[in-house]
Amino acid sequence: MKIEAVDLFYLAMPTIRNVGDGSQDALLVRVAAGPWVGWGECETSPLVSIANWVCPMSHSACRPVRDAVLGQSLETPADIARINQHVRDLGLDIAQTDHTLSGIDIALWDLLGKQRGEPVYRLLGDKQAYPKTPYASQLFGDDAGQTLAKARAMREEGYAAVKFGWGPFGRGSVAEDREHVAAAREGLGQEVGLMVDAGTVWGEDVAQAAARLAMLDAFDVTWLEEPFVSGALASYQALVQHGSRVRMAAGEGAHNFHMARHLIDHGGIGYVQIDTGRIGGITPARRVAEYADARGVTFVNHTFTTHLALSASLQPYAGMQAHTFCEYPVEASELARRLTRTAMTRDANGQLHVPDAPGLGIEPDLAVIKAYLVPVEIRVGGATLYRSSEP
Repeated sequence: MKIEAVDLFYLAMPTIRNVGDGSQDALLVRVAAGPWVGWGECETSPLVSIANWVCPMSHSACRPVRDAVLGQSLETPADIARINQHVRDLGLDIAQTDHTLSGIDIALWDLLGKQRGEPVYRLLGDKQAYPKTPYASQLFGDDAGQTLAKARAMREEGYAAVKFGWGPFGRGSVAEDREHVAAAREGLGQEVGLMVDAGTVWGEDVAQAAARLAMLDAFDVTWLEEPFVSGALASYQALVQHGSRVRMAAGEGAHNFHMARHLIDHGGIGYVQIDTGRIGGITPARRVAEYADARGVTFVNHTFTTHLALSASLQPYAGMQAHTFCEYPVEASELARRLTRTAMTRDANGQLHVPDAPGLGIEPDLAVIKAYLVPVEIRVGGATLYRSSEP
């Protein structure tokens, strides 16, 4: 097979709100090779990645992603790895390349899985997929009362664990943060796991994060996620040295294997959270999962958008029985909820299973793509470099 066509679809809600919700828009990727079609999704600013797909060459290591993908042969998983590296080589000096590559890599795995009649996790070498324990991922409420109501609702829905993040957390006093965490714990009860996501709010300020550790310990918080920006390795390590029972979690900002590895080796994190839509796709995410397993760090997916992205994010560690947590978005936008024909739902025991179907096992709804499509045309020097395709 040869890659004959790649189409990018910029989708968006009618109104984009200034909140930490990445599901308000989406960039879908469709790859065609012969009679086969694969789908992927980038966790990115859609227009920037579309420009990255077609941008004029600046020099030999600053070329559009398109140059490294179209016309490539696709027969085996090794071809996907080769294409992945080729994209990185040609786009070495374009920071956006990894995010754009992510959706393409995912679509290639989906396409090859369909062509072979195998789920992606089997193409990766896993004989079976183990169930994961989904934690309901959502934002803190605007006040403690809203956080309490959200926690009670998730407990009633039977989630074994819940994560609260962003919103007002970390932007006020320790006492104000304590009110939110206390409300979350009250609403969940003692038997439901609780995680907290600070959303990089403290930059690299160890003192601000450390001031909250005793409080998080008191409410039996499993992990503190992204207290700092991804590259602040010294800050992560310094916070770990405080000796709290709360483990550090990070990795969603990693856009290549090396960034994730450095967080594991030099940041002291206990959980590495990888988004296949950011790191360059399933190919490098699998590499991180294997590395984390060898280093005694728990691999967790990062997904706050669609169920296409959710399936892609689970494939790299589906066959790893010891890595059990799975981020499960419960506050996604209408666009994200409607985008796929089917959804991944919990079983009677509250567990989540990777689809046992060829490729990702999740297909987008073309009618929904049409409904949310943002038409894009890019013209440079009087020539049209890009125009939106029909779904």
